[in-house]
Amino acid sequence: MEYPHLFAALDLGFTSLPNRVLMGSMHTGLEDRSSNFDKLAAYFSERAKGGVGLMVTGGIAPNIEGWLKPFDGRLSMPWHVARHRRITAATHAEGGRICMQILHGGRYSYHPLSVGASTIKSPITPFKPRALSSRGVERTINDFVGCAKLAQDAAYDGIEIMGSEGYLINQFVAARTNTRNDEWGGSAEKRMRFPIEIVRRTREAVGRNFIIIYRLSMLDLVDNAQSWNEVVQLARGVEAAGASIINTGIGWHEARVPTIVTSVPRAAFVAVTRKLKGEVGLPLITTNRINMPAVAEQILARGDADMVSMARPLLADAEWVNKARNGRTDRINTCIACNQACLDHVFQNRQATCLVNPRACQETELVIRPAPERKRYAVIGAGPAGLAAATTLGERGHAVTLFEHAGAIGGQFNMAKRIPGKEEFQETLRYFGHRLADTGVELRLGVRADAAVLKSGGYDAVVVATGVTPRSPRFPGSDHPRVLSYIDVLRDQKPVGLRVAIIGAGGIGFDVAEYLVENAPSPTTDIGRWTREWGVDLTIEHRGGLVAPAPEPPARRVVLLQRTEGRLGARLNKTSGWVHRATLKAKKVEMIGGVSYDRFDDSGLHVSIAGIPRTLEVDNVIVCAGQVPNRSLADELIAAGIVTHVIGGADVAAELDAKRAIAQGTRLASTL
Repeated sequence: MEYPHLFAALDLGFTSLPNRVLMGSMHTGLEDRSSNFDKLAAYFSERAKGGVGLMVTGGIAPNIEGWLKPFDGRLSMPWHVARHRRITAATHAEGGRICMQILHGGRYSYHPLSVGASTIKSPITPFKPRALSSRGVERTINDFVGCAKLAQDAAYDGIEIMGSEGYLINQFVAARTNTRNDEWGGSAEKRMRFPIEIVRRTREAVGRNFIIIYRLSMLDLVDNAQSWNEVVQLARGVEAAGASIINTGIGWHEARVPTIVTSVPRAAFVAVTRKLKGEVGLPLITTNRINMPAVAEQILARGDADMVSMARPLLADAEWVNKARNGRTDRINTCIACNQACLDHVFQNRQATCLVNPRACQETELVIRPAPERKRYAVIGAGPAGLAAATTLGERGHAVTLFEHAGAIGGQFNMAKRIPGKEEFQETLRYFGHRLADTGVELRLGVRADAAVLKSGGYDAVVVATGVTPRSPRFPGSDHPRVLSYIDVLRDQKPVGLRVAIIGAGGIGFDVAEYLVENAPSPTTDIGRWTREWGVDLTIEHRGGLVAPAPEPPARRVVLLQRTEGRLGARLNKTSGWVHRATLKAKKVEMIGGVSYDRFDDSGLHVSIAGIPRTLEVDNVIVCAGQVPNRSLADELIAAGIVTHVIGGADVAAELDAKRAIAQGTRLASTL
């Protein structure tokens, strides 16, 4: 077997797990309504069938105070049990095992009933929590225990107690958020009583043959947090109290260090889990940015952990485990850690899904069935939209020809993968390359299809995915040879000077800025460089694992400009936008809004900012001012009476939205 450590059984004493893959907890939004539990059951069932050793649900509150937002998922009453039995029955029918995560939001709860260890407001929510009284603490512990008992009644194989990421339990153990002077605070030992009592009383209530995972915050990444000695002390206390497994938690949600975005190196925090090995006897799970079998196997082979946790990678590909086991790693639809359809959706109170797999969390709605009749389709453009449409049509049994005028598939992804921290985008192109072959799609590279060719081809319909054309603002000197488009820079690799102005501060403008200021190779490929840039101490000699950041000098001096006033990057995605802004700030990129472009000449770019003239002495101007749909072929086909479907950027050119493009291509193809 290619990955012997990954597929070794894990003995827990009273039960054995078939492999070392944990599908980590991830909120999908389906947990929050009883009407969605059949969808949630299908979601977990598909991943159990895909071979995952153990799964953990999204966070379920033990009481109303613990809701992350009003009417979130809760298991606190006997009549809540029936809906959860739908999940466990569907999972067990496929031979899977599943634990329910118990999560109390504490001061992170987005409602006025929130409580905490102390009355200290979170920087990421508007509500100041009420400090739990001693009786309130006891009642909350009992609610955790009661929730665990109800989970057992619902036939879950165990629970995970969420003790990390800055939620209530984490708030009790850190001096940062616990200023109490009673039996639940005042010293490290008293602060730890809360989680230890939860584990101890839960074990007493559920008996010996029930999995209890404790999610331990090993690296807080905030000030005035736990020391490493306190982490070890808590781990030992949790073990003595009766936990079965300890899972690694990394960072609080208010931390200013990225932990899961695509620019974080793969397996960046494994050293933290490894540091706890030998301090406790329980199996340890490591987590964060582990997305391919070779990475997981290396971790386990070195003895850094006993199990690996992956959440988003199993959103991206429910068959991840089976593909790894059966020697089909190159067919894995790899998580690129973009967060655009999963975490960003959750933070927008929308149902989660996946950019590279739009069926995730929609297994009962987006069903790919064999076509009732085999037809012939032409798909024009092998960018994300065209690739999704062509391969889905092929999977359904249609005869598909995919035309691409360039010499390789990928479209805009071939530029995106050049951005520091977006190297993972190459994995999506690798996946689609194999999927084209597996679904029998005829690929014609270097061919620019026109209406005459398509009309003579005898196709039943044509799917146009011809993408976008960059919008070019017109001002005196905009045709100067030193004024470039982002395509000139990223695709054509035209030389760029050391002083640059970028016009347009959307996602593409930020990407180009990062590309130009970063010294190759990207820190994403070097954990040592990345930790220095962000000020992360993986030895945890400093409390919370924080040290002063030491960013490398920028490769160029860059000014990022936009016409509208206000903060640049305000429309970037919630979970990754702040990372991009912080990165450019560390690289001393000047960001200016409210700019009008007067002219460009040999002395530089002449602009007006709030009506005040300024000359930016730059070697190059790079235009990232949006796009327009490339619809000329579609319009020609429609005029010729050919059945035509338009998808992706050719349909709507708002930024470069791969999430919408892949979903649109997949959904269309599932209906033709």
